[in-house]
Amino acid sequence: MRPQELNLMVIFDTIMTEKSITRAADRLSMTQPAVSNAVARMRDAWKEELFVKDGRNIQPTIYAKNLWEQIKDPLHELNQAVNPGHFDPKTAKRTFRVAVSDIVVDTIWLEMRRLFEEQAPGINLHAVPYTIVNTQQVLDDAEVDLVVAAKNPMQENIRSSHLFDSCLVCCMRKDHPLAKPDLSIEEFAAADHLLVSLSGNTDSPTDQALQQYGLKRRVAFTVNHFASAAPILIGSDLIAMLPTGLNYNYIDNGELSVTKAPLEIPRHAISMLWHKRQDKDAGLQWLRMHMHNKMVANWQHNMQKVQDCLCS
Repeated sequence: MRPQELNLMVIFDTIMTEKSITRAADRLSMTQPAVSNAVARMRDAWKEELFVKDGRNIQPTIYAKNLWEQIKDPLHELNQAVNPGHFDPKTAKRTFRVAVSDIVVDTIWLEMRRLFEEQAPGINLHAVPYTIVNTQQVLDDAEVDLVVAAKNPMQENIRSSHLFDSCLVCCMRKDHPLAKPDLSIEEFAAADHLLVSLSGNTDSPTDQALQQYGLKRRVAFTVNHFASAAPILIGSDLIAMLPTGLNYNYIDNGELSVTKAPLEIPRHAISMLWHKRQDKDAGLQWLRMHMHNKMVANWQHNMQKVQDCLCS
């Protein structure tokens, strides 16, 4: 392969990853016309159409999808072989895309920004909406560099690093009649519940635990962002099972009460997940280290806050 064709492959890989000529140009530090010209050269060199217009966006052709499936991993491995461990956050210009729920953004994104301002001024950190059902796919397709999520069964090409085991506590407004330490399972099941569901599914570990007692609750309202839960609870009679990783400002200022649920709900492991092709990516290793440290410290802090604020 001639050097010119290898350069085209790198540009093609970036376009497929970013799904946008504009974003690919930004990532490659090229102008948009230069990337468009490169696409024309690809078409001439490979004798195939690679992209078609879809409104203001572009869509890859079947040929492009098949080609990318064959070259994306070898290209990344080649880059790592040529530049082993080369990453200087002070001078690097790069964009990391991380699939996370809003709870992660709320708890560590400001801290990450301050870190980047001090140590990595040329690096961008983009949060991508996380949904439970597509973790494997977004990593396989290189749509994101990292996922922070509960570790569900994955294929062998997905690597993981454990962060903490998340547990749930029962939250409600401060003067709610169920804001008490001796909440019974019958009272819990009879209440109207708010559920945070990123996927829209209303069957949760809480419901599965209630089934063991022959009970069922009413999920009266659902939201798809954790940040929406507290304001709704404060202004209503709803109760909700929420993770201890939340930023409990509403508990600190006395607007929300927390109590232990009257049933055992299994904890679930929260992990960072990435594709094996990025195992030796020094930049991603740097990002994982800092996100790990900040997330674990935040979780430990909030766990202690919850213990101190439980109804007694």
